[in-house]
Order: sequence, then structure tokens, then C-alpha cells
Amino acid sequence: MKVHTIPSGMIQTNAYLLVDESRKEAVLIDAPGEIWEKIEPLLSAVDAKLTELWITHGHWDHTQGGAEVVRQTSAKVIAHAADRTLIETPEIMEGFMGEKLGLEGIRVDQWIDQADKFRAFGEDVEVRHVPGHCPGNVMFVFAARNQAFVGDAIFAGSIGRTDLPGGSFELLAQSIREQIYTLPDETVLLPGHGPTTQVAIEKQHNPHVPA
Repeated sequence: MKVHTIPSGMIQTNAYLLVDESRKEAVLIDAPGEIWEKIEPLLSAVDAKLTELWITHGHWDHTQGGAEVVRQTSAKVIAHAADRTLIETPEIMEGFMGEKLGLEGIRVDQWIDQADKFRAFGEDVEVRHVPGHCPGNVMFVFAARNQAFVGDAIFAGSIGRTDLPGGSFELLAQSIREQIYTLPDETVLLPGHGPTTQVAIEKQHNPHVPA
């Protein structure tokens, strides 16, 4: 499985395109604005079909390009039900953002929750619920690869903002300690913005949530 990190959209949100060239299949984690035009050439180059879209959470910068991706691919969409309103009726975000963003709702095919497990590319994937930044923030853990796609729960040396509706610093700190810091220290964290980091590094040096 090859992982493409693709910043896209108005605030350069990280999308992750996971491609298994032998199976000719791909999964997209999060769908910021203008993401389809960036991933389509990558899929075409290896003749891979995008089969699923995994949404880490319902904030607009992670879902803005989702409707277009689904139109182009008929990909199955999975997300956490706590963000159902944000994902299906994203215009409510325009109210607290104070601007028109031209968002389209996305129909979710499968709702996931804490400790759910499924297979992707022949590998096990574990879902961990990490609310606090957004009620439905989840991360997708590939334990065999020591990789976790964490959405906006934690960044390199920082954490997701908690001042938007549904945010809570106390809940986010608890989520990070109980769901992220309990992963093996060598686990690489792939966040929704900025560079990758590692569990051990954040446990030792994150100034917002010390271990």
C-alpha cells in the first residue's frame, strides 16, 4: 500500500490517498476542496479504482470535495454518526464560519464507532473515536504498519482547535491521552494539517497535552 499525502483546498488540508497497485484499488481519507483533480491522475496512472472515502470528521475543510469524489467514483463513504449533521447538511457550518462556502452534503453509507474493525487491502484497520476538536473525529489505525490517520485531533507539536461548536479542550485532552498516547510509541501520526509526527514525540514534547 502506497500513501500519497495531498494538501488541498482553501487551507491546505491533508488528504491521504492509499493505493494498492496490485489490487488496483484505492481509498481516500478526507476530501478537501479540489481534491478530485489532484487524485484522478494518480489513480489513472496505475489504473486503480477509488472504492471508499473515509471521513475523519465533518468540518468543511475535510469534506468540501467529497460530493465530487462520490459523483466521479461511486465510492463508499464511512464516517462517525456524531458528525452526521455536519456531513449531510454542511450549510450549517456556514453559520458559524460567517461565509458562504458552497458546500454539498455527502450521503454516508456506513457509520463507524470506537473499536470498530474492518479490512482494507487485506490489512486490519481499527477505528478510534477521538472527540474534542469535533464530536465525530475518528482516527484510522493500521497497527501492522504503525500508522494512524488522526484527523485534526493532534498535530506535530499542537492539537486541534476547540473553540468551534462541539469542541471541548478537556474532552480532546482525554481523547488524546486515552486513544492516541496508548498506541505504540513508534506509531506514525498522519494529521489533517501539517507534517507527520510520532506518538513518542508528542507524549514527550506536545505543550498542550503532556502525557
